[in-house]
Amino acid sequence: MYNIPTEFLSRMKGQLGESYGDFLSSYNRPPERAIRVNTLKISAEDFKKISPFALESVSWEPDGFYVSEEKLGKNAYYGAGLYYPQEPSAMCAVPLLNIEKGGRVLDLCAAPGGKTTQIAQALAGSGILFANEINYSRAKILSQNIERFGIGNCVVTCAAPQTLTRTFGGYFDRILIDAPCSGEGMFKKEPAAIENWSLKNVLSCAERQSEILDCAAGMLAVGGKMVYSTCTFSPEEDEEQIENFLKKHPDCCLEKMIKLYPHEIRGEGHFAAAIIKGEGERSEKPPFKGGKNDVQAIKLYHEFEKDYLNVKFENLRVIGENIYSLPCGLPDFSVQCLRVGVRLGTASKGRFTPDHSLAMYLKSGDCPSVDLNEDEALSYLAGNTFSCNKNGWLLVTFKGYPLGWCKASGGTAKNHYPKGLRF
Repeated sequence: MYNIPTEFLSRMKGQLGESYGDFLSSYNRPPERAIRVNTLKISAEDFKKISPFALESVSWEPDGFYVSEEKLGKNAYYGAGLYYPQEPSAMCAVPLLNIEKGGRVLDLCAAPGGKTTQIAQALAGSGILFANEINYSRAKILSQNIERFGIGNCVVTCAAPQTLTRTFGGYFDRILIDAPCSGEGMFKKEPAAIENWSLKNVLSCAERQSEILDCAAGMLAVGGKMVYSTCTFSPEEDEEQIENFLKKHPDCCLEKMIKLYPHEIRGEGHFAAAIIKGEGERSEKPPFKGGKNDVQAIKLYHEFEKDYLNVKFENLRVIGENIYSLPCGLPDFSVQCLRVGVRLGTASKGRFTPDHSLAMYLKSGDCPSVDLNEDEALSYLAGNTFSCNKNGWLLVTFKGYPLGWCKASGGTAKNHYPKGLRF
């Protein structure tokens, strides 16, 4: 049994009444595990045919599936970005956004990236997605998950909500605020949430959430929608938070509100509220002005493209030594940024080296490749070299799905899988 704070249990008893006993009993069951299939790379139906573990549908997310497997991040399908391990209840918020293709979307508190990748799937490569995380180390993890998913229309920023509001006033059609919270709904999955729980922390979280919500409202376009979500049960962070927000923002109205309890569904605790903004003006911004058009660097990339790629990338921009393919319609902004569009590679000392981001964005047939079996793929993901009778840059694939780059010569393929990602 979990060492759950007495004060928390007393609050839940008052909140739930007769169903409190069922709620308490839910702590005797192990936490549910689930994945969400990456439909940018494979359909849910096709993944079912190759899945290495049994799948059972999550009712509120068509691409979500319950699994019993524990080590979900240590197989070649994960390395290829075919799925994302995600707590099933956490999948409930993004569908409330009703994302339309071509829209401008912001995930304001995005790390580690579960909901960001879910949003990207809904956009299906159209529009533009900003994923923000104020903590730099967590923003790096967010960026890695976006990279593995092969998302090309995303910008990862690392900024305070107040900074973003000054830059993107009235700009976004959809905003997700998966707010930092007291984590009451995740006691079974995150022991630290139990250790850190106190009523003082609940109230502190509520205060911070209120500030974040106000910032989000300032970035939401007229007629736009935002979804506020938490993984907690406290009214101060959930229903009362929304009630107070609507009092301060009469131009907004509540569309829908849901609360998931672990004794009622197969998942942990989650809260989500969809809010529509009905007044104001949609903001327009000039196109992105960052980076430069370095003729020599671009020339090196085009030589690589001619020799190796069957696809062409547009809207090229050089930032430092990196060459990017920027998302269409990218607005000008000046906040700290970790990733923008697809990082094609680096041009340095007269050579172009393709980036892992490019490998994960490509599809089978876009580039010369070498396909590995499962044992070989796992060895590659661990950073090992392998025998190869081809030459030059090759896309390393597993059952046709890209894992990364290698460069082959003399019968050996040198491994270019990033060291920080190796299994």
